[in-house]
Amino acid sequence: MKKIVNYLLLFSYFTAAVLNVDAQNKNRTDQVQITDKLTSAPYGSIKIEGYVGEKLNLCIDNRVMAQDIDRLITPFRVRNDEFWGFRSEFWGKWFTSAMLGYGYAPTKQHRLVIDKAVNELMQTQSPDGYIGTYPEEHHLKDWDIWGRKYVLLGLLAYYDQTGDTEILRTAEQVADHLILEAGPESGINLAETGWIGWKGLASSSVLEPIALLYQKTGKKKYLDFAQHIIRLWDRPNKLTPTGIRLVQEALNQTPLWEMSGAPKAYEMMSCFEGLCEMYRITGNGDYLDASHSLISSIIRDEIMLVGSGSLAEIWCNGKMRQSNPMYQGLETCVTVTWMKFLHQMLRLTGDSKYADQLEISLYNALMASQTPQGEWWSYYTGLMGERVPSHLQFADVVMSCCVANGPRAMLLTPSWAVMSSSDGIAVNLYAPLKAGLKTPRKQSFSLNMVTGYPTDGEVVATVAISKKERFTINLRIPAWSRETMIKINGKICKEKVVPGSYARLDREWSDQDRIELFFDMTSHIVDAPSGVPDAAIQRGPVVLAFDSRLVPFRHGVDKPPMYRYKFLNNGDNTVDVTLVTQPTVKEIWMTFQVPVVDEAGNRHELPMCDYASAGNSWQEGNLFRVWIPQPFDFRHLYINNLGWSVNVTDNAPRPTIPEIYKK
Repeated sequence: MKKIVNYLLLFSYFTAAVLNVDAQNKNRTDQVQITDKLTSAPYGSIKIEGYVGEKLNLCIDNRVMAQDIDRLITPFRVRNDEFWGFRSEFWGKWFTSAMLGYGYAPTKQHRLVIDKAVNELMQTQSPDGYIGTYPEEHHLKDWDIWGRKYVLLGLLAYYDQTGDTEILRTAEQVADHLILEAGPESGINLAETGWIGWKGLASSSVLEPIALLYQKTGKKKYLDFAQHIIRLWDRPNKLTPTGIRLVQEALNQTPLWEMSGAPKAYEMMSCFEGLCEMYRITGNGDYLDASHSLISSIIRDEIMLVGSGSLAEIWCNGKMRQSNPMYQGLETCVTVTWMKFLHQMLRLTGDSKYADQLEISLYNALMASQTPQGEWWSYYTGLMGERVPSHLQFADVVMSCCVANGPRAMLLTPSWAVMSSSDGIAVNLYAPLKAGLKTPRKQSFSLNMVTGYPTDGEVVATVAISKKERFTINLRIPAWSRETMIKINGKICKEKVVPGSYARLDREWSDQDRIELFFDMTSHIVDAPSGVPDAAIQRGPVVLAFDSRLVPFRHGVDKPPMYRYKFLNNGDNTVDVTLVTQPTVKEIWMTFQVPVVDEAGNRHELPMCDYASAGNSWQEGNLFRVWIPQPFDFRHLYINNLGWSVNVTDNAPRPTIPEIYKK
């Protein structure tokens, strides 16, 4: 009898948990008018191996779960931020990545980390609901609202995975206090608060968690506040005579560097992440159209070859300028927010072009920003010079914005790797992985992928399913793969395969059905967008670079007069690049032999590597370069006065990885 009672109790607990999750899902669904075209697979359902999987694991083990939590919590206890301090952002940035890490690898040890972090933060809450790092007399100034945004995002991320209603109530109290201080009845124009240089963009980005809070609670006051924030964007204020006009100017395709708000890349995209959430809630087409228009402008004018943008953190028509020496190029926070914005648009539209952009960013700008052991990140990631660990913006917290932010994009990868659609699934990432999914009829199945991609272009995916069922497997065909072949069970697929779209495999799938893909890995010479005679090489999604460990600085000066070389163009901007099977530098992921021709027409081969590996000793003197003059002179292949100093924000010594995190 005792066993029966115990079983009944366990059954009742399980049923209550299921009903609680169902109630949460129903409540959230009731608060949105627009459902996503693609949805992320459930947490823990995708495991990635190979090179990408290794980078994910290093990020989780050596950075995210190794974080000294007390250092992030202390500023919330002492509240000593004023006059430009922004320690309040670090906990939320780190914690949202920790929740992604826990969702990917939900171990007992990881649960202890996130529980400790959220419980200790909650203990700093004031009776009025405030959680932040600013003393009361400095509320709403500088980065205060920005920090509250990240507190809210962290709390909501915890609630999403645990269903802990106490955490949701805490988030509501934080939001309620903000509404009291800066809501419609306060007389405060939230869009003119924050650090003066960014014209209200940072504070306005609190739109995202407020919209998410409405989706989770259905409480109208949060929707009202979110709509109030958007209206404030059109109201003149002390920082700009027109208001920041984000929606209108995006719809009008105003150049990003000429918009009424500041051209601060990271904060601007953060506002549009909130606008995407508001589109889900309201169905207001202007919000989606504005997001479409902005992201198209960013791709057209700002995103550089390696999948990121910005100079000194701002939009500045950077795509045209990318072959020039950069001062503080490609901020990691910009890379992260760019990828998060792409993920939003991929979910909303189901358009594979956003997954193409995510892939380019992942394999290039993002991976280049993470140190080889995953314990630290760069602040800037230029296209020539040296790799430099991020400096510490606040020594007491041992943190910078980019170190806190980088893991958010890396650990977002499983969320877009394989996604669900109304008619089946969409495969976006080609890597060794196993995905446990549901068919449209809710039957469990798995997709097991074996590949060396992007080292090579062959992918094999096997379906494991107990009962035959008809549904669609949508395979992303990258825009760069001009000729792609698909086989199903050894037979060439007759479905249309178009670069830059999904190949729709709509059929009855059986257990052990085998899909093979063969991508066109032809290497292409890319001409500098500005029209100067510089060129770069791209092979598949991977950008190539010269590295001084492979081609030493001033190599060739002892062989006059053959100083000048150029890439050996096949005549159609392709180049015959050969993968090196036994690289000479073990830290480099991929090494290639690239044909060049000298002034006399003689053919030579020079080693180049993948951009993410270029300079990855992270040591002074390890130089690299992506954009190469045509022709180039060995004596000037690297720009020796473009070292580490362009990648820091002051005159301090060259930054190093903090001792407490070194691996």
